[in-house]
Amino acid sequence: MTTVVDHLSSLIRIPSNSAVSNRPVVEYAADVLHVAGWSTRGLPYRDPANIEKVNLIAAPPGQSLADREADLVFMCHTDTVPYARDWADALNPVLIDGNLHGCGACDVKGFLACVLTAVTAAGAFPPGLRVVLTADEEIGCIGASRLVADHLLHPRRMIIGEPTMLQPARAGKGYCLAEITVAGKEAHSAHPAQGVSAIFHAARLITAMEELAARTAHQQNPFFHPDYTTLNIGTIQGGTAKNIVPGSCTFQLEWRPIPNQSADAVLASVTELVTNLTAAHPGFHADVRPLRQQPGFETAAHSPLVRTMEALTGRPATSIPFGSEASIFAPLAGEIIVFGPGDMRTAHSSRECVPLADLDQAVAILTALLHAV
Repeated sequence: MTTVVDHLSSLIRIPSNSAVSNRPVVEYAADVLHVAGWSTRGLPYRDPANIEKVNLIAAPPGQSLADREADLVFMCHTDTVPYARDWADALNPVLIDGNLHGCGACDVKGFLACVLTAVTAAGAFPPGLRVVLTADEEIGCIGASRLVADHLLHPRRMIIGEPTMLQPARAGKGYCLAEITVAGKEAHSAHPAQGVSAIFHAARLITAMEELAARTAHQQNPFFHPDYTTLNIGTIQGGTAKNIVPGSCTFQLEWRPIPNQSADAVLASVTELVTNLTAAHPGFHADVRPLRQQPGFETAAHSPLVRTMEALTGRPATSIPFGSEASIFAPLAGEIIVFGPGDMRTAHSSRECVPLADLDQAVAILTALLHAV
């Protein structure tokens, strides 16, 4: 019998960052499920670079994929972030001090390996069980969004894989992103009055956004840490040369809303800031282009799935500060838990790893959940 470590080692060896096709990962999982008698349905699409991506829905023996109603769904994304060039063993699983290292080890191939191990060893399955694999989670939950838009799945309860150190997460912040371009007018820097500095104007807007971040922090949800919607400007570009008044400046604003706050709230406030600066400063002009608007999610603390997962894990439910596919499915599913082996703080880096003990415990927990429903 293939062990969870065998599955994870095989999955780590498959390159699957979001810039390449995830089909090899999906085919690996489908082959494992087929041997166990599961039926699968691949849902391919092409990304903007014309690269094939594949979502997958799988049903256990005796259950029909034609039935869109699902009682319990194990969902897992199949892409990873790119890895650094100097990480020689990114695709070569290495065991060090009880931890398996490799790209995707915890985010989130570890959970996929646990799901494959648990469901293929199960002797019986609850009605309405599905395994769902998605593409392009790391660049915007695109695969999950396509599943929702195509009405291919109506889940009641979901376990969505992310590294939570085996603690069931019943709530998570959303993820929103906007690109803001401030326009100016180029001129020789020796004659600044002939131009309009886009960078100076962008600085005014960014300062106003910093003040907005401080105001936003007053709306709090104590279940999170930090307990408020966070704002961040992560990238900025502007100007063409040191001796030219810059004609354009572009930056990206990211915010992670707490569940009780609309994903549009920050965007509306930023639009108001732009309107005020346009009125106060002649020549000010900025375009705000939303790129992602995913709200947070929260499953009630007293919900049966939360209570069951707390009992099975022996851990209290928690929240996660990062975005996940839970936000995409929250409007459809009655109960959602984010759960998985490993620590997200090692992910997206050459430190990424997952404890072997976490893998074994996760398999046992998922197996017990199959028998508890």
